[in-house]
Amino acid sequence: MGDIKNIIFDFGGVLINLTRTRWIDSFKQLGISNIWENLIATSYQHKDLYMQLELGNISIPAFRAGIRRLTGRQLSDEEIDRAWISMLGNVPSYKLDWLLKLHKHYHLCLLSNTNILHWEWAEKTQFQYLNHQASDFFDRIYLSYKLHMQKPDLEIFQYVLDDAGIKADETFFIDDASANCRAAESLGFHTYTPIAGEDWSYLFTDDGWLKPRYL
Repeated sequence: MGDIKNIIFDFGGVLINLTRTRWIDSFKQLGISNIWENLIATSYQHKDLYMQLELGNISIPAFRAGIRRLTGRQLSDEEIDRAWISMLGNVPSYKLDWLLKLHKHYHLCLLSNTNILHWEWAEKTQFQYLNHQASDFFDRIYLSYKLHMQKPDLEIFQYVLDDAGIKADETFFIDDASANCRAAESLGFHTYTPIAGEDWSYLFTDDGWLKPRYL
């Protein structure tokens, strides 16, 4: 329908359910109460270790060492990883079914600000569905830690356009961060900003076509 040929999905909040502050509670359970002040600024603006991990500028061992330095605790690798991953919920199976349906009509991409710990966990636990793996749901997967770029910077959107060989005005972008959608719109993308965790399937007809009224 229309001229849309491509759909790009965000990951966190659009596909996978998140409780963004759960990792703070997980660290508190380990006896660490100041992790928020040390790692995250207000309004979820990433800084220091978090940003460096999501940009792929530091390794997992370096991230863990940073956590130990900030907390003053000799936490095990497993304790750090478990607390950090605890913010992630599940990818509902109905959303995976929709991705498979949409993939019959559209070129699908994933574009996410994420880090290696979160993505590798999600690959192993959330996309092993009906004998599929993550790459079966998307033609291309773009992750900030691999590209060393982040949304809403325009360079990451331009990279996706160039690498995938697609046009912005033929692309529908779904992201739960309004800043990311505004950036994409400035390049000519069509966008939709759902509430985090929203069932966005009403954007599409039963047979998997985007409804024109949402363009």
